[in-house]
Amino acid sequence: MKSVPRDHEGKPLNIPQPIRSDGAGGVDWGPRDVLRDMENPDMFVPPATDSGLLPNLKFSFSDTHMKLNQGGWSREVTVLELPVATTLSGVNMYLAPGGVREMHWHQQAEWSYMIRGEARVTSVDQNGRNFISDIGPGDLWYFPAGLPHSIQGLAEGCEFLLVFDDGSFSELNTLSISDWLAHTPEDVLSANFGVPVDAFNSLPDHQVYMFQAPVPGSLESQRVESPYGTVPLSFKHRLLAQTPIVTPGGSVRIVDSSNFPIAKTIAAALVEIKPGGMREMHWHPNQDEWQYYLTGQGRMTVFSGNGTARTFNYRAGDVGYVPFASGHYIQNTGTETLWFLEMFKSDRFVDVSLNQWMALTPHQLVQDNLHANPELLHALRKEKWPVVKYPDETHEPE
Repeated sequence: MKSVPRDHEGKPLNIPQPIRSDGAGGVDWGPRDVLRDMENPDMFVPPATDSGLLPNLKFSFSDTHMKLNQGGWSREVTVLELPVATTLSGVNMYLAPGGVREMHWHQQAEWSYMIRGEARVTSVDQNGRNFISDIGPGDLWYFPAGLPHSIQGLAEGCEFLLVFDDGSFSELNTLSISDWLAHTPEDVLSANFGVPVDAFNSLPDHQVYMFQAPVPGSLESQRVESPYGTVPLSFKHRLLAQTPIVTPGGSVRIVDSSNFPIAKTIAAALVEIKPGGMREMHWHPNQDEWQYYLTGQGRMTVFSGNGTARTFNYRAGDVGYVPFASGHYIQNTGTETLWFLEMFKSDRFVDVSLNQWMALTPHQLVQDNLHANPELLHALRKEKWPVVKYPDETHEPE
C-alpha cells in the first residue's frame, strides 16, 4: 500500500505536480522526492519565460560532506559540488567554545563573514607585524594569500562562512603548522629553533586541523607586542556597522577595497530583501557572482543571452552562482526578510542597473527599441535602487 507523504506535523501534503497554469506539463506518478519538489517550485514548474540550457547554479550546504572534529565541524562547496563556480569556493565552519582552527596558511586569500557568535583571530604578515582581534556577528576578516593565521571560538562558540578566491580550492588542503612539523626531521627542528631534540617529543604526528582548547582569556591578556608593530591595514571590517543603502524594498551594504583596503581579491554586498521586494534586474561587468543565503527564501532567474533563461529557488544555507555579465534578479518568495551575500573575485563591487541604463539613454531610442509606452518611460529612475518593491499585489510572494 502506498504511503501518503506528510509534513512535520503529520498532516497530508498537497502534492505538487509539474503542470503549469497554461496547461504545459503533466502528472508525475513517481517515484519522486515530494519534499524536494516542494522546496524547488520554480525548478519543478519553471516559469514560461525560462528557456534553453544553463548549467546548475545552485548547491546546498545541506548536501555536502560534514567533517566532524574535536572542537567543531566544517563543510565546503567547491567546483566538485558546483562545477560552474570556478572563481570562488566556500566553507561553512563551526568552532565550539575554545575550539581552534589551527595555525595555518593558504595559497589563496581568505574572506570571512561571522554568522553567529564570536571568535579570536590572529595573524602575522611578512614583515613581522601582527594582528590579534575579536570578531563578532556581521564582522568580516580577510587574510591575503600566504599569510599565516588562526581562529578560535570564544565563550559561546561561533559559526562563519569562509570564501576563497579559487573555485577549486578545498579547505582540507591547507598548509598547517602541525603537518609541517610532523614531516620535518627532529634534528632539523632542533637546529631551526635552537633547542634539544627531545623538546619535540610531544609534537602531533599528523595534521591537527581543528582541536578543542580552553576558552581564551581577554583580548588584552593575550596581546603580543611585536617590535615591528601591528599590520598597517586591518584584517577586520565591521560590515553591520556600515551605513546601508536603503531603498523601499530593503537595503544593501557594499564592502570592497574602497572601504576595506586589505581586501584586494574579494568584494561583496550584504543584501536585505523585505517580503514583496526584489533585487533589481542587473548584471556585473567584472566577475562571476558567488552567493550565500543567510535567511528566508527566494528565487533567482538568470538570463545569459540567445533566449536562454533559467529560474532557481534558494533558501537559508544555499549557495547560488551567476556567470559573468549574465542578467539576473532575485525575488523574496517568503514571509520573512531574505538576507544573502553576493561575492566577487575582484577588488571592487560593480553592477549595472537595467532601470538606470534605460533612464540614462535617450527616451526616443528606448521607445523605438522596446515599443515602450509613456508610463514605462516616465517611471525610469536615473538613481540606482539595488532593491525594489513590487508595485502591486499581483507580484506578491506565493
